[in-house]
This record gives sequence, C-alpha cells and structure tokens, in this order.
Amino acid sequence: MDLILTAILLGIVEGLTEFIPVSSTGHLILASELFGYDAAQWEVFNVVIQLGAILAVVVQYWRTLWSSGIGVLKLEPAGLRFARNLLLGFLPSAVLGFALRGYIYDLLESPTVVAWALIAGGIAILAVERAVTPSDETGVADMPFRQALGVGLAQCLALVPGVSRSGATIMGALALGVGRKTAAEFSFFLAIPTMLGASALSLIDKREELASGAGVGWTEVAVGFGVAFIVALIVIRLFVGYVSRRGFAPFAWYRIALGAAAIAWLALR
Repeated sequence: MDLILTAILLGIVEGLTEFIPVSSTGHLILASELFGYDAAQWEVFNVVIQLGAILAVVVQYWRTLWSSGIGVLKLEPAGLRFARNLLLGFLPSAVLGFALRGYIYDLLESPTVVAWALIAGGIAILAVERAVTPSDETGVADMPFRQALGVGLAQCLALVPGVSRSGATIMGALALGVGRKTAAEFSFFLAIPTMLGASALSLIDKREELASGAGVGWTEVAVGFGVAFIVALIVIRLFVGYVSRRGFAPFAWYRIALGAAAIAWLALR
C-alpha cells in the first residue's frame, strides 16, 4: 500500500478512536494485521500522530485550559482543584506505565490480546451502563479527591492494549458517580498529560531508531498528524453531545463485535 495512503488511513483511525471508548491502540494494531504493513516500521509514526489528537483537545478546550492555568497562577480555588484532579488522574498510570513499559511493549505485538480486551471492555461498559444511574453534572474542578484518584486508578487498566484509555477513565468515572458529560471531558483533559508522557517515553526509548532514520519518513508523519488532528477535533465536538443523549452502549456492542471478528479472522489466517 502507498505510504501516504497508509498514513492517511492510520490518521483517520487514530482521530476516530482516540477519545471514544473503543481503543485507538487496539485499532492501530489490528490495522497492521489487516492491511499487512510492517508495524515495527510505523511505531514512531503511531506515537507522533497521537500528539495530533492531543492538539485537538487543546484547541477545543483552550478557554477552560487557559482559565484553569491562570487560576493556578493566581492560587484561585477552582484552578487549583482542576490541577489537583488532573494530577491525581494522571499519576497512577504514569508510575505504573513507566515501571511496566517493557512488558507493555511486548503486549503491543499481540493482536490476540487486543481482540480479547476489546470484548472484555465491551462487556464491562454494558455492565456499568446497566448498574449506574446517570448523575448530575458538576464539572471537572468540582470532582472530589476520591473520584479523581479513582479515575486515575481505573486508567491503569488501559496499559493493556485494547482496553481503551478513554473507556477505562469514563467508565471508572461513571462508576464513581460522575456525570456523563463531566466524565467524558475529564477523560479528554487526562489525555493531555497521559499521552504526552507516554509519547515522550516512547520517543526516548526509540531514540536510536529516530537517529538512524529507520521507519517511515517525516512527510508521512506530518500527513498522519494533520489527519488525526482534524478527525479527532470533529469527534470531540460530536462525542459529548452524543453520549449525553444515548450513553455508551453502542460503543460496547461495537467493541464486542470487532473483538469477535478479530478472533475469528486471526484463527483462520
């Protein structure tokens, strides 16, 4: 397949799946199996285009991020609570991810793990949706200490490829009594430090590959970055309104169907 076309397709996959609970990493791993390209050659590409998705969050919520940052500098209570909650949500997976990164890299090479994780995650979403009564919206800054930390612990589950970072954080938040809109937005905000940290660590670990020029070129990286940014921005703008009205069950059934199809396809290859 043409390199630019592959970059566009992967950028679309990243943008579509990063912020909805279906696992962007899992989709990229399965895409490598489906399209037959060399996944190792595209490892750095997959890391960098995640930054395009992060940029979409910054653009969409720049006013909230700006006012919260100013609030921290001025020691305003709302700004400090926002920063506290973001830190509590980020630290557990940051510490565990750094400690287990070698094991995580091994899991990234297993499409079978991804397929089963997609199914398990879909079942978990259906269970949470059935068990939890939607709560009133409070806003990220007004989440109490225990909810923010609980979401951070839930995010650790996403270290397994196919679980979905957004799925783990949103379902964890709902289970702890956070409203759907607030849960989705907290997941978006958590993506910024989490994905920046994970991307930086991956790039450091692959610095020799970057220095040698191995992998795809920077033209493909730029194309994938731009496509991921545009698609993710559209998804973010549509997602909050959608889940506020319809919930997360459609994503759960999609996960289960995709995981089952992937298991059958991998068995028949």
